[in-house]
Amino acid sequence: MNFRWILVMALSAAPMIAESVIALPGKSPLVTLRLVFRTGSVADPKGKEGLASMTAAMIAEGGSRRMAYQQILDALFPMATEIEWQVDKEMTTFGAETHIDNLDRFYAIFREMLLEPGWRQEDLRRLKDDAVNFLQVSLRGNNDEELGKEALYGAIYDGHPYAHHSRGRVAAIRSITLDELKQFHRRCYTQANLTIAVAGGYPKDFAARIRKDFGKLPKGAPETVRLPPPKPFEGRRLLIIEKETRSVAMSLGFPIQVRRGHPDYPALLVAQSWLGQHRSSGVRLFDRIREARGLNYGDYAYVEYFPRGMFQFEPDPNNARQQQIFQVWIRPVQPETAHFTLRLAMFELGRFYREGLSEDEFQRTRNFLSKYINLLTKTKRSELGYAIDSRFYGIPDYNSYLRNALAGLTREDVNRAIRKHLPLDNLQIVVVAAGAGQLLDRMLAEAPSPITYNAPKPNEVLEEDKIVEKLPLGIRRENTRIVKVDTVFE
Repeated sequence: MNFRWILVMALSAAPMIAESVIALPGKSPLVTLRLVFRTGSVADPKGKEGLASMTAAMIAEGGSRRMAYQQILDALFPMATEIEWQVDKEMTTFGAETHIDNLDRFYAIFREMLLEPGWRQEDLRRLKDDAVNFLQVSLRGNNDEELGKEALYGAIYDGHPYAHHSRGRVAAIRSITLDELKQFHRRCYTQANLTIAVAGGYPKDFAARIRKDFGKLPKGAPETVRLPPPKPFEGRRLLIIEKETRSVAMSLGFPIQVRRGHPDYPALLVAQSWLGQHRSSGVRLFDRIREARGLNYGDYAYVEYFPRGMFQFEPDPNNARQQQIFQVWIRPVQPETAHFTLRLAMFELGRFYREGLSEDEFQRTRNFLSKYINLLTKTKRSELGYAIDSRFYGIPDYNSYLRNALAGLTREDVNRAIRKHLPLDNLQIVVVAAGAGQLLDRMLAEAPSPITYNAPKPNEVLEEDKIVEKLPLGIRRENTRIVKVDTVFE
């Protein structure tokens, strides 16, 4: 049997939870608990964008009925335990890890936080401020790369339930009331939407105990979100976010029909890994943009949502989505080389589409991925998270799923998937930069953008630069927009 997790189908005569418990019993003295509700920002009503995130924040960073939040922090501190939470488009996650000696005390607090939130007005005011500060200061003010990535999603999914950031919109967050949070909690925090996952050396009856306790939630019905496709667009679109910043951040991408479980997912994963494996040197974009030319810090590609990439090497689980995009992330570029760098990225993407991978490149990348996937589930936290995601996508456990698929994959499979799913005709580009008007004029003029270097470069690079500096970007003025940074996420 390939499944490394056990589905506990019948645990007692407790009230039924539609989703079974995912259990990974072991000998570790650390017990890992992960609860995921099949709801997220797609459930935010229009004008209340941020309701899902604020509800989760009030549970994880507000008080319970019996305890104020500071009391909870004081109680958890000697246990060296904290409550993690995460809200994405279609999943809301709460998790923690604690020593077996503290399990009963911790679980009593954790259970009450989720089942009996305190709903205090002072917590709501504090958490609204936190959410607004995250969007306006942490994301919009201090992180151009993440700003560009999130703005790319907003542009691609304009008018779609995915369009707004999962934390919400500033004006909508400020309008959220306690009654609306309580209603959302009753409507979406149900047995039918819940998956419980537990790992470690917990007592034999612990999984049954969790199931019984959370049987107190409303029974509900499974969240079935039928998402429309993103609005189609033709040609290459450019959004420039005007911001006083010393560097330029660029993100570009388009929707794809491929997600985990799709026949071409393993092939696209190999293609993406060769092109721009996150935080890796020796991959194509990194090699040609940074290593050969020294133009920036990093150049990566993705076929799944990967938030907070600046701060971590592997993606967090439980950001599972019905719809994904192909995305390239070009980390900070000097303003004077931005036009050339975008052209270089497009040059490499064009070659990638036309030529695909050689047999040697395919073999090396497949071998790398067959080992890399083990890093993604190196902790019980991530192993439980990936098990939940696999249920979302209807696949076996992620490691077995990919290992088996990679074993039967060929270079022809990969190159066919590239040609089928990754054309560059219809492309959204997002740039965060100062001097947006001048940059836009240069791109629309299609004038050469020659580049000079501070150190000698090989003739092969210089000859290639002569082609790149004249490469048409193919952007029409009617497909361009400039917006002020202080309007993003508002």
